[in-house]
Amino acid sequence: MSILPIVWAPDPVLKTKCKPVETIDDDVRRLVDDMFSTMYHAPGVGLAAPQVGVTRRIIVVDVAGKDEKPQPIALINPEIVWQSEETQVYEEGCLSLPEMYADVERPAKVRVRYLDRDGAKQEIEGEGLLAVCLQHEIDHIDGVLFVDHISALKRNMIMKKMVKAKKLRSRENAA
Repeated sequence: MSILPIVWAPDPVLKTKCKPVETIDDDVRRLVDDMFSTMYHAPGVGLAAPQVGVTRRIIVVDVAGKDEKPQPIALINPEIVWQSEETQVYEEGCLSLPEMYADVERPAKVRVRYLDRDGAKQEIEGEGLLAVCLQHEIDHIDGVLFVDHISALKRNMIMKKMVKAKKLRSRENAA
């Protein structure tokens, strides 16, 4: 399993609506494994394929706490099939926007239909952090970032900081 480079915003791949996975083969399973390695290494609780430069509808999540056994879930072609009317506000961050955080309001509970790594149809219900994570990662495969859910003023401030951080990062990598 490989640790893949994480794409930082702003990058056009992060604004791309991803293509469904037609066939779950060894390449897809290898990508899922690499995405888990990348997410755990970062560390994070979720990762979507466009965050590693792949425009396919694949996400991985694991919201287990530090003292809990890992609970990795790979979701291929996930879709939200139900969401509660009740909402919650959660401070979100993103591996593609490192060290940037904002409060985002989302449905408090969701049900997601997806294919697992073996191609079997599954459904999962999430609330709390799992609901936030599922919605956040599904947004990614639809070309939406968490900052798209906040005010334009806050979003512009965060994106200006990201442009500066990307420039600094590319200078450091060139040195």
